[in-house]
Amino acid sequence: MPAPDSYLVVRDPVSGEVVVRLSTGARVVLGRAPTSDIVVHDERASRVHAEVFATGSGWVVRDLESRNGTTVNGVAVKGDRPLANGDLIRIGIVEIGFGHGEPLAREGVSGTITGTLSRDVAGPSVTIAHRASRSNLLDAISRSADSVPRVGRAAADLCRLAFALAAADDVKAIARLSISSAIEGVAASGGLVFLPGRLGDAPPEHPSAQALSVAVSVPDPWVGLPPHGVVMTVIEGNEAVLTAGDGGAARALAAPIRWQGRPVGVLYLEASPRRSPTPDDLEFVMAVCDAAGVAIDNLAARELLSTRLATAADENERLRRRLGEDSCMIGASPALQGIIGQVQRVAGTKATVLVRGESGAGKELIARAIHDASERRGGPFVCLNCAALSETLLESELFGHEKGAFTGATERKIGKFEAAHCGTLMLDEIGEMSPAIQAKFLRVLEGHPFERVGGSGRVQVDVRVVAATNRDLEKAVAAGSFRRDLYFRLKVVEILVPPLRRRPEDVEPLARHFLDRFSAETGRAIRGFTPEALEAMRTYHWPGNIRELRNVVERAVVLAQDEWLDVADVSLSHLASAGDTDKSGILGTGPFVPTTIEEMERRHVLATLEAVGGNKTKAAAILGIERSTLDRKLAKWAKV
Repeated sequence: MPAPDSYLVVRDPVSGEVVVRLSTGARVVLGRAPTSDIVVHDERASRVHAEVFATGSGWVVRDLESRNGTTVNGVAVKGDRPLANGDLIRIGIVEIGFGHGEPLAREGVSGTITGTLSRDVAGPSVTIAHRASRSNLLDAISRSADSVPRVGRAAADLCRLAFALAAADDVKAIARLSISSAIEGVAASGGLVFLPGRLGDAPPEHPSAQALSVAVSVPDPWVGLPPHGVVMTVIEGNEAVLTAGDGGAARALAAPIRWQGRPVGVLYLEASPRRSPTPDDLEFVMAVCDAAGVAIDNLAARELLSTRLATAADENERLRRRLGEDSCMIGASPALQGIIGQVQRVAGTKATVLVRGESGAGKELIARAIHDASERRGGPFVCLNCAALSETLLESELFGHEKGAFTGATERKIGKFEAAHCGTLMLDEIGEMSPAIQAKFLRVLEGHPFERVGGSGRVQVDVRVVAATNRDLEKAVAAGSFRRDLYFRLKVVEILVPPLRRRPEDVEPLARHFLDRFSAETGRAIRGFTPEALEAMRTYHWPGNIRELRNVVERAVVLAQDEWLDVADVSLSHLASAGDTDKSGILGTGPFVPTTIEEMERRHVLATLEAVGGNKTKAAAILGIERSTLDRKLAKWAKV
């Protein structure tokens, strides 16, 4: 059996000497990798170089096929090498001694060595020699010159002042603490502190005595004011002065209080009749003023940060209210109520969700509702459209990249997975993801860590994925363009979002919601829709779904000339929806002509593009697809 009190003494020129206790059953890995139990700071060491472990007969060292090998007492390790008391393991310039017993009692081991513990190694015992809850250096000390040297007293005074200034919450408190400390330190009779009445974002460029207000005087009230010339000399020269009276004896001290290197105030002290101040006193007062300047700088930074945080909190609150308006699911149709029920049931789980439906039907809204109803609602909600990016850019957006990973990568960038850590990642148009990205994406879905583009470090995240698509993924799987294993991994829970034409009961409440919103944003006094306008919207087939309804209402609110929106204000298109069929032909009025789905799509897309004068962005919006998807289709048809 291995000795229960064995240890390793690691002598590393970089990190110094440490003692590592070995516990029964432990396996200690040595190597250059930061995850090693004992990190070897030598480039000749491999990332995972060697290991020390216990066997039935004792402790053994094994070289893990390292690049430069491991030696024990100068002999290269081959296989498992048993260790004896006093053996010396060497990896590069690092020596690791093996022994039994108490390491601190052994000759050659410094008593100042501290134990470093890893996940498998128990640490040395610790004996507490003294306990203290606070420092006595901050207590008041004797002012007797015989008991404490002047430099020591000054250091203690400044130390206590620094701690007190750190807790000051306004300029007057800083001034009060500073002048009290200065008067006590130099035995002055009294004094004044001149500081600005209000701290701005930066110190004034050209401070003047007239711009300063008396912040604090000691004693209060203090009779008399310092000579105007002394204050101006300190401010303009940015230096401390020691003034003399008629007889040549020092009478007063004055020093600048600096903020960001520029004088913003003056501390003035009147000498006591019993003691004339010295240059050493002036040095002490300067130190007090410098400490006050640092406190003012910190206070100004805290006030600025507090203001910015308050502004950001207000903006966040307004954004939350706006986001709540955008993300609420409006309607009373049975289909929508069924979706809400599904969202409530799945939100409390960790299951991956696949949301399917036509473009504009509200898939992102469903994803956000799942996030807001889950335990992750306090975390980030991140969206990414997979169809809007090329394969290289999509990989970078998802997983991030290191500096120099490719042209234009001037700095490290975290990906959407890292940005959504402890939150929800919504991937729209998941069917447009390339097979190469699908493979890496699948591993992350299964809980494996990933690497940034151009990097080697492994990143582990906790993210819930909600995928969305308007494509028929089953056909994509059958065609080989979408991985079968990824399809089943995504389809843990599937939510089908019906198009707006299949739930006409939701048209009117949605229209009124958008009307109220855009009326408030534009300041237009629109009272509502006429019955004819509501009927026209209820019977319309809405090929663009909720997105189209939103845009129709926004246009009507902006252009309406009356307080009631009529049929003429509600501009509806004549496009067929994705689910419409036409018995007479291919979206036309002639006799039926058999053709392929692809040919029907091509004709319809080209006809739409022609109808909008070749405007691809507008055509894509009408067709309910992304602009990038339209470009790929046109490029494909151009080659035929």
